[in-house]
Amino acid sequence: MTALSRTALPIAPAARASVHEHSGAALTVVRQEAPEGVGAELWAGLHLPKLMHARQLKQLARLAQGFTPRVSLEPPDGLLLEVRGSLHLFSGVAGLRVALVQACGSLGLQPLLAFAPTPLAALVAARAGKEIEVLTRAQLIGALAPLPLSALRWSPQVVERLKRAGVRTIGAVLRLPRAGFARRFGAAELATLDKLTGTTRELRAAFKPPERFHRRRELNCEAESHAPILIEFAGLLRELEDFLKVRQLGVMALECRLLHRQAAATCCVLNLAAPAADARHIAGLLAEKLSRIELPQPVRALELRPATLLPLSLAVRSLWQPGEHGGGTENETHTLIERLRARLGEAAIHGLRLLDDHRPENSWARSAPPAARAGTHQQAPAPAAGRRPLWLLLVPQPLEVRAGFPRRRGVLELLSEPERIESGWWDGADIVRDYYLARDRYGVRLWVFRERSAPHGWFLHGIFG
Repeated sequence: MTALSRTALPIAPAARASVHEHSGAALTVVRQEAPEGVGAELWAGLHLPKLMHARQLKQLARLAQGFTPRVSLEPPDGLLLEVRGSLHLFSGVAGLRVALVQACGSLGLQPLLAFAPTPLAALVAARAGKEIEVLTRAQLIGALAPLPLSALRWSPQVVERLKRAGVRTIGAVLRLPRAGFARRFGAAELATLDKLTGTTRELRAAFKPPERFHRRRELNCEAESHAPILIEFAGLLRELEDFLKVRQLGVMALECRLLHRQAAATCCVLNLAAPAADARHIAGLLAEKLSRIELPQPVRALELRPATLLPLSLAVRSLWQPGEHGGGTENETHTLIERLRARLGEAAIHGLRLLDDHRPENSWARSAPPAARAGTHQQAPAPAAGRRPLWLLLVPQPLEVRAGFPRRRGVLELLSEPERIESGWWDGADIVRDYYLARDRYGVRLWVFRERSAPHGWFLHGIFG
């Protein structure tokens, strides 16, 4: 490793610095000798060592957007802000520091805060507990040189190998030759050093808070029937349509509140089967839903709030193939599901999901409505097995047996070799069965099984379409 230092990259001389006390931590201020060029960046890095929940980081990011639109999350405990254009609003770095600390304090957080021309440098300095204020790239390497390697958050194996070679600080690792470092420790770590020093520009994803839409409309006069309420809701739904189409979003769940003078608000939640943005379509479903609600008092105000927004999907499949049972090329599946749920109620329509169980009666379950489970559950993989009937009986039906052969409207013809299912011993509901594909005298294909245990009865468990 000593050979590596012979062709070391030069480190810029450290700039003149003065040390002050700030919030109990050493604050190193590297004073600017010359003005930066137009367009130069200045990043504020916040390290939050006592952050309890990821939710707090997003809350702080929303507050930080009051200082600059360029806010970037650095999970699990960091936040970055590009603040060069905001300095004049806070009388410089000192005023901005005070404002950021106060914003963190409103959420019960105590940050370590550093300023540097590159985002990674600001974050690394904050992690190291050095609340530096480096305003130019000329002094950046000198300010970073004494910081420990642990602030880079490289893998423990890389840090340990560097320590065994006597490299314990960022300044020491920057003195190593690039080719040798990349060969021994990896190109990713070398790219990190380039981002740290500004050799390559780091592009960071900007934090975007979740899209929200909330509208309230006061009625000119109290409405006692559904017709004027739907007219007012139509205007709110057109506003929602404009909001969604601009952002290429669709609504999956919509909360409509009817406010009364004295009675509690009447809440109507509309769940859709697929993301939708068309106001006329949503209004039709809302009319079906409201027609089943009895108003306790006249309505004086309306509120509309989408509960779930998802990217708008343009490609959907039809319930029936074109020409089959009147099916066309348009999407009928989601429209049918939504109208049935609006007219019959949420409990009348449900989905099915597979469970990881070989026992046929335990391999499926009813699923929650699509709007409630969108993006929240992953379906269990289907167990490796043969073909299964779509119609599975809740309780297997015993079959008549003559001369050892099962009968149902005559003798059944067995079409397959037995498929043995032996499972469930762990929960007391164990089964030991041999399943067969069978066909009756009318050509109906059945799924039957024979019990392996005495008295070795035959049962019908499913019917194929």
